[in-house]
Amino acid sequence: MEDTYDVVVIGAGPAGEVAADRIVRHGLTAAVVEAEAVGGECSYRACVPSKALLRPGAAREAARSVDGARQAVTGALDARRVLARRDRFTAHGDDTGQADWLKGAGIALVRGHGRLAGERRVEVTGADGTVRTLRARLAVVLGPGTEPVLPPVEGLDRIGVWTNRQATTADAVPERLVVIGGGVVACETATAWRSLGAAVTLLVRDQALLTGWEPCACEEVTRGLTGMGVTVRFGVSATRVVRDGTTRAVTVETDDGATLVCDEVLAAVGRRPRTGDLGLETVGLSAGDWLPVDDTCRVTALEGSWLYAVGDANHRAPLTHMAKYQARACAAAIAERAAGRPAAAGRQPWSADSDHAAVPQAVFTRPEIASVGLTERAAREAGIAVRAVEYRIDDVAGAALHADDFRGHAKLVVDETRGVVVGCTLTGPMATELIHTATVVIVGEVPLERLWHAVPAFPTVSEVWLRLLEAYGL
Repeated sequence: MEDTYDVVVIGAGPAGEVAADRIVRHGLTAAVVEAEAVGGECSYRACVPSKALLRPGAAREAARSVDGARQAVTGALDARRVLARRDRFTAHGDDTGQADWLKGAGIALVRGHGRLAGERRVEVTGADGTVRTLRARLAVVLGPGTEPVLPPVEGLDRIGVWTNRQATTADAVPERLVVIGGGVVACETATAWRSLGAAVTLLVRDQALLTGWEPCACEEVTRGLTGMGVTVRFGVSATRVVRDGTTRAVTVETDDGATLVCDEVLAAVGRRPRTGDLGLETVGLSAGDWLPVDDTCRVTALEGSWLYAVGDANHRAPLTHMAKYQARACAAAIAERAAGRPAAAGRQPWSADSDHAAVPQAVFTRPEIASVGLTERAAREAGIAVRAVEYRIDDVAGAALHADDFRGHAKLVVDETRGVVVGCTLTGPMATELIHTATVVIVGEVPLERLWHAVPAFPTVSEVWLRLLEAYGL
């Protein structure tokens, strides 16, 4: 069989779904090819289930932070109900709802494994082995996502190691969990399972968690994890693991000579693009590689404007919200070019320029941390004349009212030459909600003198913005 659409999208994750939807909204036709569940990793095995696991512990902690409420909150979390609530958010892995949404949006869903088979041509192999060919009049959009990388630890591939998939879908709380890694997945997973009663140990190769973040954020997350009872071991790597065939316990040996015994091991050390079996070689690209793109998400290694890549596999900003942002820009660029216009670079709907210096990140540890833009170090390395301003959020009146033991930190990175904010990091309760203000400030390049007139309501935690500007000298 052979069918023709204006655009064929490989991958029905968040980026692929949004790209197809926006293509159809522009008056074009689209088909989405998906071999697994419509909705992708985020919906079933990453963002959604992990936040569902994290929220009950955070809610309990919030209640316990206010005198008069803490006395009413006793006992441990009900793990069975927490896991059941998570499963409701993921629909137990059933993608019927999202598949129906595609149909309602006028998007064709083709089930099976999609591969490029030359320019503007996609071959889809169904579960029964039948092959169907799709042709794209205008473009093919690749949204294959990424997959976890396992560190070089002897025996790791033989113990039934956890990756993000098992860590977010497990149906029981492990008594003892060892996490290899110190990034976002490692820290959030440690927080979630510790709140549900697991004894958690983090093995961190580096000397800090969350390298690449501002030091204040790394320190606060470390403090929060250890305060919860998580054991964090820096400068340590696992060297060998083995699972006992009778007890099912796992023994973990480390490079400092220590031995740990646990029930499960989570490897959270990075991800790679799922491009090994995407047919890239049929158009002159290398299988397994990342897919560099321009701001319209056009794959730059090819001539012409027919192949695009959105989401994690283009290695620009591997976050679900940025994948959707790229998808919106990509669809607008395809529509613009279909109409005979160039979709030239610039701040237009078809340009994903926020990928460069305005990427918001939200981490739901305790405390929460969030950032957008550049760290002080990154800004200095970029040659920007920088001034950093910091303030303890604890000292804001709204923070004291919000929680008796409120602890939080705010840091702005200011471009002194232009007088605008280029980076912001927040820690503490509601940091993940407060960060959007900073995103607007950075994307809008709001001059500090003008930002002074954006008056925060009293008594809210957002008054930290006033205090930061005062600390800057306004």
